[in-house]
Amino acid sequence: MRPTQIPQTYRVKSFGCQMNVYDGERMAELLAEQGITAAPDGEEADLVVLNTCHIREKAAEKVYSDIGRLRRADGSSPLIAVAGCVAQAEGDEIMKRAPAVQMVVGPQAYHRLPEMIREATGGKRVTDTDMPAQTKFGALPKRKRSGPAAFLTVQEGCDKFCTYCVVPYTRGAEVSRPHADLVDEAKRLVDAGAREISLLGQNVNAWTGEDAKGRTIGLDGLIRELAEIPDLARIRYTTSHPNDFTEGLIAAHGEVDKLMPFLHLPVQAGNDRVLKAMNRSHTAESYLKVLEKVRAARPDIALSGDFIVGFPGESDAEFEDTLALVDTVRYAQCFSFKYSPRPGTPAATMDGQIPAEVMTERIMRLQAALGRDQTAFNKASVGKTCQVLVERRGKLPGQWLGKSPWLQSVYFDGDVAIGDMVTVELTEGGYNAVSARLLGPVPA
Repeated sequence: MRPTQIPQTYRVKSFGCQMNVYDGERMAELLAEQGITAAPDGEEADLVVLNTCHIREKAAEKVYSDIGRLRRADGSSPLIAVAGCVAQAEGDEIMKRAPAVQMVVGPQAYHRLPEMIREATGGKRVTDTDMPAQTKFGALPKRKRSGPAAFLTVQEGCDKFCTYCVVPYTRGAEVSRPHADLVDEAKRLVDAGAREISLLGQNVNAWTGEDAKGRTIGLDGLIRELAEIPDLARIRYTTSHPNDFTEGLIAAHGEVDKLMPFLHLPVQAGNDRVLKAMNRSHTAESYLKVLEKVRAARPDIALSGDFIVGFPGESDAEFEDTLALVDTVRYAQCFSFKYSPRPGTPAATMDGQIPAEVMTERIMRLQAALGRDQTAFNKASVGKTCQVLVERRGKLPGQWLGKSPWLQSVYFDGDVAIGDMVTVELTEGGYNAVSARLLGPVPA
């Protein structure tokens, strides 16, 4: 049974990276502009948007499982839209395999959702996976509300073509949003309540644009200008590529107080032959030199990264090089994954695919090392006094959760409110979080 009326309520379910979270928020704003409201917790929605991610293993199969779970007891289903990277990669296949899906929309076309909804309620099944040169952002509504920490996409797509990655195929070539649009959106977010903005991009430090004076600037120039917004307290950015890390961006870490002392810079492996096979275009040595420069500019910086274990052809000795790099860097946080082939990527057909049991053993060793260093970083923070941005209530009565400058989750008790910037003393460090004692509000 297909819905034949324009939906009154919606639910957007986003998977994967922060850029998907941003896209999910923008789709929600787009739907709200059409008079469609978010479904209350626990209630079924008339429209469900599955905003998918293609990075994780078996991503497509998980989408079909979610579609099946949306079927109601009477045999009907809500209006279902599959969006995001799985939609881009497998649009026609989704339509064939899942008759309950009325709309498939790629990450560069979701601004067409209102029009697609009208077509779908008129009986059509609609697919739009175009990736036009003209970006979607101009068609999206202006930002009107925000939590204390907000995302702002500044760049999309990637030209690096790492051999394991689908992003160039699902998000397209690198595109930088215009400088003026970003400054305007950042100011709107701050006016709507944001105290912290995280700048997002598949390759965020490849952003480039012209400022108001017509000068070409990079990400560091954009950060410096956003730092002039009076009520914006914090700036972060992710995800970067080692080969696009400029001296200007390194200097910004030491010179811009609002740029938080946290850097997520994926390396993926610690062996140069594996990095070359991945088409990563940097070496372990060049990567470490970037980190050395950033640490010199900002000695207290917390470092984060990404790793893939079991890339085709990776030997035991080559994996040991990855462990050695981890021992050298001592990351504060990290993400690590077992390699899984993505259809259409060069690595999927490479010789030397690693057995699953070998990958499992390797990732357990890697995660043990990463967990050791993350715990050590948090424990070493005990005794520090820092500012925390209050983001939400904790699980216990009177408890609050916020983020430290180093992106640690900080729990504390006290008389505060969401959006407050407070001063705390860090009192106990664990693997996932640190506890703190509230000292008071940040001095004006």
